[in-house]
Parts: sequence; structure tokens; C-alpha cells
Amino acid sequence: MDSDKPKVQPLLAVEGITKRFPGVVALNDVQFSLLPGEVHALVGENGAGKSTLMKILGGVYRPDDGTIYLRGEETSILDPAQAQLKGISLIHQELNLMPDLSVAENIYFGREPRKFGFLSERQLIKDAKASLKRVGLEVDPRIKVGALTVAQQQMVEIAKALSFDSDILIMDEPTAALTDREVKQLFEVVEEFVSQGKAVVYISHRMDEIREISDRITVLRDGHYIETRPVSEMPTKEIIRLMVGRVINTDLRPEKTGAENAEVVLQVEDLSTPTLLKDVSFELHKGEILGFAGLMGAGRTEVARALIGADPISSGEIKINGKKVRIKNPKDAVKNSLAYLSEDRKRYGLLLDKDITYNVALPSYDLWSTATVINDGEAVEIATRYTDELSIKTPSVQQITKNLSGGNQQKVVLAKWLARDCDILIFDEPTRGIDVGAKEEIYALLNELAREGKSIIVISSEIPEILRLAQRILVMCDGAITGELSNEAATQGEIMTMATAFSIKETKEIA
Repeated sequence: MDSDKPKVQPLLAVEGITKRFPGVVALNDVQFSLLPGEVHALVGENGAGKSTLMKILGGVYRPDDGTIYLRGEETSILDPAQAQLKGISLIHQELNLMPDLSVAENIYFGREPRKFGFLSERQLIKDAKASLKRVGLEVDPRIKVGALTVAQQQMVEIAKALSFDSDILIMDEPTAALTDREVKQLFEVVEEFVSQGKAVVYISHRMDEIREISDRITVLRDGHYIETRPVSEMPTKEIIRLMVGRVINTDLRPEKTGAENAEVVLQVEDLSTPTLLKDVSFELHKGEILGFAGLMGAGRTEVARALIGADPISSGEIKINGKKVRIKNPKDAVKNSLAYLSEDRKRYGLLLDKDITYNVALPSYDLWSTATVINDGEAVEIATRYTDELSIKTPSVQQITKNLSGGNQQKVVLAKWLARDCDILIFDEPTRGIDVGAKEEIYALLNELAREGKSIIVISSEIPEILRLAQRILVMCDGAITGELSNEAATQGEIMTMATAFSIKETKEIA
């Protein structure tokens, strides 16, 4: 009988954890436990308190109330260095690397191997290669981290955390920028890690990943503990219901609007770049949501960057409302009513040390200013409006943006381009790091914008998201468009077939 089984002592447990920030109670009497050899998923909407709890365990924050137990003994964690000494490694949702240092220097910063008191460059490179091999990342450890893609940087972050040989690994949205192959590699690393009696706290909004990798699930909502159950006893719809407090239908398709037959507002012909894109051609219609699908590195983001003048074009032309335009830089793009929401909000989307109002108003100050006088009142009014419409969880629009959760930061990026009121909007991974409830809010917003006559391109690595939003879907592979599908004809299998074919001819041969 179960009652006769010896009770396993948690590696880590918390009771009554409370954390307050000015104007916000981020955690209120929260409990959580982590058993040896388990992957424990922690889920909840943005602002539910997941990252705050993990930062307490990682020594970034100190709780206002409550108790932490480590291996059965009450303990305190005063700072990240002490957390590491106690065997706890935290992989932050936002990358925490130094771009001007090499990969090896980032992994072993402050712990560099030494010989006779001097840095051993040879041993550093050897150790870094071993750490990178563990996560399946094939890059030269001598190159600067800033030269890597977001996905590669994420794998370096994971390699760094594993290099501490901790007993507890906290992963906050570790797969947000990873390809399917990289996710598979990460899961193999996690399984090997917990097989040694160690444990992982896994935070993710991707339900399929949670079901695949986790043993138990704990749900937080609005800073409160809701429930813990084995993953086998919690269907996906039940997880979502507990997270958001309501039932959400995640299998919807877009409504038929006929927008794909409306007037053409953006026409791209034979667009090529020196490094990747090959004769990319497509049209975007007024009021249409056009999806770009494909695997990481297929060229979807590169299309967006070429359109806004962030990357050079070697050939091809762009027409907006039938007129050929030459866009040299992102400023020219905005003048032509073309806006781009980057997949990397931290690097390209926000000024994290500025408040919400500043970030929302930044692209539009030229519209609200007279000569050298800036209308701050209008900026606050617009920022407040979009904060309310997007349900950004913040005490006020004067909140510094870096203090928001990752999902709420993403909403601020959305707000700044909505405030600019461009006619053509390119959303690159618009819901990366955003929970299922907030996703539905953003989907509703994008559909409303399309109904108002805005023309939208959505780039997403999540095929269900593309199927949920786009009336037409373009699929890319290796810098080229390998197929086009109507939403009605599109399936996940059909999209993946096109996403792994390196030419239109090959796509037809596979079909």
C-alpha cells in the first residue's frame, strides 16, 4: 500500500513564501517542493510569480516571509553566489551573458582554471569544449558570445549552469529560442541530470514540453499557490483552466474574412541578400494576416530584417501600395508605415532601464512633439491606454521595464508599435515567453487590428500559432520560400514537409 512506502525527503521545499514589491504582492503564502530525481514543472500566467519564486531560490531576491528547506534543513539564500555553494543553479528567462567575452569566458567567468597562479587558456578552452559538447552546441569557444544567435546563446547559458555541477537546476523558459533538435538535446541532458538523483524545476508555457519532460506540475495564479499533481493526472485543458481560472479553446482557426483577395499593400519580388535569402517573392493584402513558418535559420527573420532595412539587399524590389520604395534603415521603414517587432525584445525591442511610458512613446515622439517641445502628457495617456488594453501587469506606466516579467515586457513592445499606428506590422515570434491566457489576448488583438484594415505578417516557430492566426501561410527553408498554403489546406505535417525541403522542386517531389 502507498501508506507503507517510505516518504521521500524533498531536496528543496518552501513554505509560506511571500514577496512584495512597491504596489504589488508578487507571491502570497506560496508552497513548493522538489524531490530527488524529478523534473517539476512550474506553470502560471505571466505575473503569476513563477520567476519571482525562482529568483528567491537562486538568491536574486530575498523573501519577506516564509521558510526555505534544503535537504530537510531550514536555510537562507542571501545571494546568487551562496545559492551556487548550496548546489542551486538558475538559468534566467532573460539571457545573462556578457556579449564582449568569449563563450569559454562566459561559461567559467570567475572560475577560470589556473596553473601556477596564471590563467590556463588551454585548459579553459578544453573545459569549455566539454561543456558545449554536453549540450550539443558546436561553436568555437573562443568566439564572442555577442556573435551567436539567440538560440546559441541560450545553449551557452545552459552549458554554464551545468558546469557548476549543482544538485538543483532551475530552468526558466529554457527552450523559448531553441529548435526542435536543440530541445531534444536539452531533454536528453535533463534526463541524464535527474538520473543521478538530482532535480530540475522547469518553467515553460509550452504544454507539450511540460507533458513530455515533467513528473509533477505546480500551478501558480496571481501570486498564489493553486495545486500540485502528477503530470499523468493533469490533462492540458485542466492545467490551462487552473492557470487562468477559465476554460480556453486552443484548437481554433482564423475566421474567413476574404482579406487574401483584397488590394495588395506590400509586394516583394525576388528579394535576395548576400548571406541567405534567395529570390523571395510574396504579396500581403489589406486586412490580411500572413504567416511565415519554417525551422530556425530558414530565413524568416532575415526577410523581416531585409524589408525594414536592417540587413542589406543584394537584389529584388519592394513595393508599398503599388509604389516602389527603397528602405535603407528601420527609420525609413517606419516612414513608409512599416513596423517590425523583433524576436529579441531585450536586445532590439526595449530600453530596459527606461519606464513603460518612455518605451511605448519612443517611436512616436516625432508625431507628438512641436519643435523641441515633447508632449509628455500625451505619451502617458497613450502608454496608459495600451497598458490597459494589453493587460500589462504593472503598478503604473512609470514602472521601469526591466522589473516586468518577460511576457509583460513583450506586451510593451507590442504597445509601442500599436501606438505608432503603422499600416503594415511584422510580428516576429509575438508570443514567445507568453502564457496561454495572454496569448489569446494577443491573438484577439491581432485579429482586431486586421479587421480595422492593418496588414500583418506573423513569423512563428509554433505551427499551432500560425494555424491559429494566418489566413495564408508561406513556408521557408534555407533562405527560400518552399511552399504556400491556405489555412484550410494547411496541416502541421504539410507545413513540416515544406519546412524541411530545400527547394520548391523537392517539396513537390516529397508530396
